[in-house]
Amino acid sequence: MSAALAMQNPVSSARRKTCWLGTPEIYFRKSIDNSRLVKVEDPRRVREMRSFGIALCCLFLLVMGYALQHFRAIEYGYKIEALRSQRDSLTLMNQSLKLEESSLRSPERIDQMARKLGLQSPDPGQVQRMDSTSDLASPVMASVTPDSVVPAR
Repeated sequence: MSAALAMQNPVSSARRKTCWLGTPEIYFRKSIDNSRLVKVEDPRRVREMRSFGIALCCLFLLVMGYALQHFRAIEYGYKIEALRSQRDSLTLMNQSLKLEESSLRSPERIDQMARKLGLQSPDPGQVQRMDSTSDLASPVMASVTPDSVVPAR
């Protein structure tokens, strides 16, 4: 029979002969019936597994706590940097606004704009100064003083 196979497939038989190293392994199928076996509970093994599980849970919680703190620290670092950059930009904006305010409050500029609108400097009797020496803590009595009205030109 092997001669007939060798004639039909000469390449495979040549390969088999070159790879042949010894006796072939023979496997026998053996059916095992474990239905009658009963598992015996080992209390020592159960106690060991329970303590191992508890230790593993504790280790997991410690690692998760460390990871949570670590990632929160990173997140807070990013928030701090964002707030610092926002503070720096607001500081620059505040400086530019103060510069703009000082240029807008310039008396020369206000005088030029008033002259362009046709306004004139006030006469010496038209300006009334407020008393800045009064005590702010004491009550102030209201009084009526007649003011002169300047007709429009």
